[in-house]
Amino acid sequence: MGKVHKASQRFIKACVHTSLMPLLVSLLLLLSLVCECQGGAFPPLSAKQECMQGLSELKQSIQMLNHKLLLGDWQLQNLREYRYFPPSKLHQMSTPNETAAYKTVAPLLPLGPGNLLVHDKDCSELHDRLRPPSGFYRIKPEVTAEPFLVYCDMEDGGGWTVFQKRRNGKVDFNRDWAAYRDGFGNYEQWNDEFWLGNENIHSLLTGDEYLLKIDLMDWKGETNYAIYDNFKISDEKDQYRLSVGTCSGQAGDGLSGGTNMVEQWSASLGGMQFSTRDQDNDRYLQGNCAEENMGGWWYNRCHAANLNGKFYRGGEYKAKNDNGVVWGTWRGLWYSLRHTTMKVRPQHSMDGLGSGAGSEG
Repeated sequence: MGKVHKASQRFIKACVHTSLMPLLVSLLLLLSLVCECQGGAFPPLSAKQECMQGLSELKQSIQMLNHKLLLGDWQLQNLREYRYFPPSKLHQMSTPNETAAYKTVAPLLPLGPGNLLVHDKDCSELHDRLRPPSGFYRIKPEVTAEPFLVYCDMEDGGGWTVFQKRRNGKVDFNRDWAAYRDGFGNYEQWNDEFWLGNENIHSLLTGDEYLLKIDLMDWKGETNYAIYDNFKISDEKDQYRLSVGTCSGQAGDGLSGGTNMVEQWSASLGGMQFSTRDQDNDRYLQGNCAEENMGGWWYNRCHAANLNGKFYRGGEYKAKNDNGVVWGTWRGLWYSLRHTTMKVRPQHSMDGLGSGAGSEG
C-alpha cells in the first residue's frame, strides 16, 4: 500500500490547482471503497453486496463527470476560437501564459446568435431552418473545414451570405494577398466594413450554384443593384479566378465593362485572377492595377468596377487613377459610391429575390 499512497500524493499535487478537483474527490472515494471491499471489511454477504453496489454507482458518477469535463473543454475551445471575450474578462479567466498565447491566434470574433453547434452551410439554410433576423452567425460550408463568422442578410428575400461591405471608410481595403485570402475588417455592428476572405468565399461557393447580388448606394441615398448567376471563384492555386454568368438589374453589367466591345476587351473581369498590391495577376503590362487602384480585385487592364477601391466621401472625386469605390455602368468611373454590399445565396432560391432595392444590412 506504500506505493499506492505515494502515487496518490503525486496525483493530488498535480490536480489540486486544476478543474479536476471533483473528479479527484470521486476517485479517492472509489479507491477507499475498492480497498475496503477487497480487504473483506464487511463479513456479512449483504454488506459486501452493498459495498459493490456503491462502487458501481461511483464508477457511473465518475464517467458522467469525465463526460462533462470533456464537453466543457470542447465548448471553451470553440468559444476561444470563434466567439468574443472582452480583453478585461480574458485576463481574469486565464493565466499570463495563456493570455500571451491568445494574442498569437486569429482575431477574436464577436458573439453571434445561436449556440456553439453549427448546423448550416450558409445563410440560406439558416434562414429556411429558423427564420432569424439579420446579424452575425457562424456557418460551416464544408464538413471537413472549420466554421467561420458571416453577416447574414435576412431581408431582401432572406438567406443572403454577405462577403463584402463598404459603409464608412473606417476599414482600409488596400491590403496584401494574405489579408484578402484570410479576410479582414470588423464583425460587430450591422454597418461594419469587411472582406470575408477569398478562401472562405471559395469554400462557401463549393458544391452549389450561387447568385451574386451587388447592392449599391450613392451619396444622395439613391440605390441600385446588379445580379449575376453562376457566380464562382476558384481556389488559391488558380489565384481565385472569377467566373460569372448573365447579369440583370438596373445598375448595369459593371463586371463585364458594359456593352462597348472595346471597353469589354480591357475591363471585363470575368475569367480574371485576383490581384493585390503584392501579387499582380492582371493583364496590364505597364503596372499593377491593384497597386494603382488601392485595393484587391479581379483586375483586367484595369476595370469598370472597383468595389474594393479607395473610399472617397461626397461622390465625385479627383485622383491620378480611377481608384474610387466604382461601379462604372451606373455612376461612372469618377464617382465613388457611399455603400456597397456583395452577397450570395443558392441559385435555386431565385424566386424570393425581394424588391431588388437591397437593404441596409
